[in-house]
Amino acid sequence: MSTPRPVKVNRLRSSTPNPVPSRSGQSRRAGARPWLERAVRVGAKLMTLLFLISFGWVVLLKYLPVSITPLMISRKMEAVADDQNSKLYKDWTPYEAISKEAALAVIASEDQAFSSHWGFDFDEIQDAIKENKRRKRPRGASTISQQVAKNVFLWSGRSYLRKGLEVYFTFLIELIWGKERILEVYLNVAETGPLTFGVEAASRRYYGHSAQTLTRTEAARMAAVLPNPRLFSIKKPSAYIQKRTRQIARQMRYLGGRGYLKNL
Repeated sequence: MSTPRPVKVNRLRSSTPNPVPSRSGQSRRAGARPWLERAVRVGAKLMTLLFLISFGWVVLLKYLPVSITPLMISRKMEAVADDQNSKLYKDWTPYEAISKEAALAVIASEDQAFSSHWGFDFDEIQDAIKENKRRKRPRGASTISQQVAKNVFLWSGRSYLRKGLEVYFTFLIELIWGKERILEVYLNVAETGPLTFGVEAASRRYYGHSAQTLTRTEAARMAAVLPNPRLFSIKKPSAYIQKRTRQIARQMRYLGGRGYLKNL
């Protein structure tokens, strides 16, 4: 008599089935996903809107005079708070009506690689980083393009957000404006004295004539005070400013004089 074979048990069939998610768990996950998707969509739309506004703003200022800047407003508010004369001295003047000595002087003083870089002088940035390791007061390495982006579009102060926006606007004005327009705006919005902005206002206030007739020495002295125009004076130059004036005048000659501006 044969021995009966053992019956095989199908463990897969007999195993406990996976629990079915409850309807409440499904609804929670379904509710969380649309919320996240809406947040992403809103964020993307906001970023696109901000880009379009900033891009249009830059395009608009390629053609219109820059009549006011955040720095001008800040200086005026400071004067009002101190119960001082708050009149702003500024006079927008086209590039063609400004002495080319003034244009050459600010390049010689502030940014000698202006004609060749795309908004950032990386060699100068590296040199500044090395020097600042042993300097008590850090030295800046901002190009004329960066200074224009900062003065025209941004607020005063230091933060990573502001620095990031400075890079963004510097790239945009280099791309859209071009060198001559950047230089024109700089010559009109740079702070040149207490409540004084632009070379035309400074020339009339301190020299008694228009910026169109600035001499090389006058333009060099104006450029010499740019690092701190509220401390240094164009009208009453200190020994340091007189020395800086001579140095800038020499650099203007080394650059090739007015012929340098033809490369812009």
